[in-house]
Amino acid sequence: MAIKIDSKLTPTKLVPAVERMWDLSGKKILSIEKNWKPSQGTPVFTVRGKYATRGWTEWTQGFQYGAAVLQYDATNQKPFLKIGRDQTVQRMATHVSHIGVHDHGFNNVSTYGNLLRLMREKRIPQNEFEQNFYELALKVSGAVQASRWTTIANGGGFVHSFNGPHSLFIDTIRSMRALGVAHRLGHVLMAENDKPISLLKRLVEHAQSTADYGVYYGEGRDAYDVRGRTAHESVFNVKDGNYRCPNSQQGYAPFSTWTRGLAWAICGYAEQLEFLKTISDKELQPLGGRKQIEAMMLKAAEATSDFYLKNTCTDGIPMWDTGAPNLHRLGDYLDHPSDPYNDWEPVDSSAAAIAAQGLIRLGNYLKSKGKKQAAKQYVQAGLTVTASLLEEPYLSTNDKHQGLLLHSIYHRPNNWDHIPRGKKIPCGESSMWGDYHMRELALLVYRLAKKQPYLTFFGCLD
Repeated sequence: MAIKIDSKLTPTKLVPAVERMWDLSGKKILSIEKNWKPSQGTPVFTVRGKYATRGWTEWTQGFQYGAAVLQYDATNQKPFLKIGRDQTVQRMATHVSHIGVHDHGFNNVSTYGNLLRLMREKRIPQNEFEQNFYELALKVSGAVQASRWTTIANGGGFVHSFNGPHSLFIDTIRSMRALGVAHRLGHVLMAENDKPISLLKRLVEHAQSTADYGVYYGEGRDAYDVRGRTAHESVFNVKDGNYRCPNSQQGYAPFSTWTRGLAWAICGYAEQLEFLKTISDKELQPLGGRKQIEAMMLKAAEATSDFYLKNTCTDGIPMWDTGAPNLHRLGDYLDHPSDPYNDWEPVDSSAAAIAAQGLIRLGNYLKSKGKKQAAKQYVQAGLTVTASLLEEPYLSTNDKHQGLLLHSIYHRPNNWDHIPRGKKIPCGESSMWGDYHMRELALLVYRLAKKQPYLTFFGCLD
């Protein structure tokens, strides 16, 4: 059965729930700001309701401070702007020049990008030096991200993950926002012998490689080729650039679908389709042309979105992996609302928050192309998921719990997620990325309801 789409939901109807969320959100941001010691590292996920760190790769600090900026955006409460501004200046510089991660679009667009967007929207005072500071950070971030490049056998390539040059992560499609912003700011990556490298070219080539190897289309690629499913990792031979196999770091198996990776693809391709509207035909022509590039991205966005809608519970919340080994013990779980407290397999609310935003964006993109029927399905599906997340058991209403969105999963195979006493699986906890994307989703819906400027990662360039 999968998701039961509410065709009557509108952004306006969700405003009371969104405003309730912002009230809860502010208290949680202040709690983290008051109690977290930077010497501990970066907060990643909660354990018994308190944020804890987990050393793996530094990809969540931008969500911590970006959340405060989004809180100010939604509420106009200046203490949150001060937190976001001050902490971005004090803590985020190493993320701008971090050569070891594929997460620049997460860390830096969520902080410097949101602050620049607020200035461009005249929501904070215009200051030329401050604006130049944000722009320089975004330019450098995009170039550093683009420098993590692996060339493959077909002449294209990809921004490789922190695992190494052989590794293409599905997640990174959403980090391409860093390259997009830097390109629009007029920046290029300078290589040996002063060779300029186009950031737009690398963005498009990465999107193409991800679409070719990370997304399935039911075209007979292998025995597990189901349209719309994704592989978390695509592995290449770095000696000759040939593709070797799918893999999964955080999902159950290479031939199952880790749903947060699926969600990154939905959201990443949808917002890149929006971004392409700001790029001229002249710039796109040497890269294959607008028609070809948009068709590639739309094919990936629609396939992954359709797979998501078929593989969620009726409330739009997915299990953490569509091939998780104990799903069969849940019976016809897709015919019922999700149960995060079940005994067999966790759900992942963070995947739902990311996917919901992508579904709404894809629908709005299709609407702009005159495809009203398909557009409505995706928008209404996104709003349906949003409505589920804005209510218990997913919205954290306990002021003593520092998390905002409950039942997020980080790394199930590594057993990193907290399992409460008396339970058999992880549940009841939050993550920095889940909380941030819940806020970003809520802000998108709120702005749609209030007919405010449409929220985009490239709004900082308008």
